[in-house]
Amino acid sequence: MRRPAIEAAGALVWRERKGRLQVQLVHRPRYDDWSWPKGKLDSGETLRECAVREVAEETGRPVVLGVPLPMQRYRTPEGRLKRVHYWAARRAADVDAPAVRVRPPVAPVDPTEIDDVVWLDVDVAHERLSRATDREPLDALVHAHAKDRLATHALVVARHARARKRGAWAGGEDDRPLTPAGYLQAATIVPILSAYGAAQIVSSSWLRCTDTIAPYARATGLSAGLSFDLTELAHADDPRDARDVVERLLEDPVASVLCTHRPVLPTVLKVLRLHARRSVRAQLPAEDPFLRPGELLVAHVAPRPDGPRVVAVEISRSHLHASILGNRAGVA
Repeated sequence: MRRPAIEAAGALVWRERKGRLQVQLVHRPRYDDWSWPKGKLDSGETLRECAVREVAEETGRPVVLGVPLPMQRYRTPEGRLKRVHYWAARRAADVDAPAVRVRPPVAPVDPTEIDDVVWLDVDVAHERLSRATDREPLDALVHAHAKDRLATHALVVARHARARKRGAWAGGEDDRPLTPAGYLQAATIVPILSAYGAAQIVSSSWLRCTDTIAPYARATGLSAGLSFDLTELAHADDPRDARDVVERLLEDPVASVLCTHRPVLPTVLKVLRLHARRSVRAQLPAEDPFLRPGELLVAHVAPRPDGPRVVAVEISRSHLHASILGNRAGVA
């Protein structure tokens, strides 16, 4: 029987110094090679959670994830397929920021695993990398920087977690709660939002949305901004108010999470399309249900003189999402 692929994650940590783009490389004495900070998923981890943990362990500093970069696939010496998922990342500006503070503590990496960490100009890093395939995510990062698509903040759009069915709930739509599985989904969203540095919460004021975002609000101490404009009822009456909420969050340079309902998602996605690059528009969900319960759409937003630009998008869900909804395990 074919063994499952080994999943790993990491990041290309970048900065600008005197007009030059620099990245951080690590040296592994066991292999005597230079590579990106990365590692295999721990049991129960999401890819994004793994990426920020591995970077913190190997470089000694927490990071916030940015745009996704090309994934690498190769065979291990034992013949197993290994997939390494990469993101651009920047050091967290504030190590005491709520989104960073909620992450589990990490121990410094064993010097027998990583014995040196260096900042290098990207052209020097290109030559220093030991594995030729590691240059592909670097080339993508350099291209994103040249196109002003690297310095971004995340707007995470969440569809509320699994809720009680309408026909099985005697109360109103405003107080229909999550199922037990939905509460589990809500809890596992926390490390994903943390990885993107979400520092602002905006949610529909209906219970199934507020309960979806409550674990992150409790963990970070952030206050959730509750909006009737993001409810199904208000949206059915006039979708322009929901549109305005999304527009304001795109303009705000603070990483945010917005939680709403399936009938509101077409309006949210329409606003994102208006601000997105052509190739990115094609990646946005176009068919009902747009997002499944508990799924997250991460829009990476770059500031522009003529307004915010959505330069990349990705869909994320917790490791528990698949088992709750009956899909295969191991999805991102």
